[in-house]
Amino acid sequence: MWASIMRTNERIRARAMYGLSAVALSAVSTLVAAPLAPADTKSIDSWIDKSLRIMASNHIPGSRGGIYRNIMRESSGIPDAINAWDSNAQAGIPSKGLMQLIEPTFKKYHVPGTSWNIYDPIANITAACNYAASVYGTIDNVNSAY
Repeated sequence: MWASIMRTNERIRARAMYGLSAVALSAVSTLVAAPLAPADTKSIDSWIDKSLRIMASNHIPGSRGGIYRNIMRESSGIPDAINAWDSNAQAGIPSKGLMQLIEPTFKKYHVPGTSWNIYDPIANITAACNYAASVYGTIDNVNSAY
């Protein structure tokens, strides 16, 4: 599992740092970019706490555990993560940020009072939880890619 995550993160880093297309990335499979560092636990906890307060005031369900689990699965805690290889990326709309939202979903489920920057951790978490509440009832029910 970790080997797969590592390969995925290397693709994300290479794409983000060098602007490579999926074809170029495949052709240059030995390219290893400098690692994007995951945020420290204290930062992630702070973003989750702020998001939970905003969510509560907007009646968006979710728990610390559900949010944290999804952050770690989706981005390994890297706020500026970009998925440059899946079907969304191939369609020109890569998933971005801690919770790996595509721009149209972020815009549709954006929560007032948060940034319009998809890479802003609080805006990304809150929009993702709003989306998950709409589709799955709560982020706590999301246990795989969504």
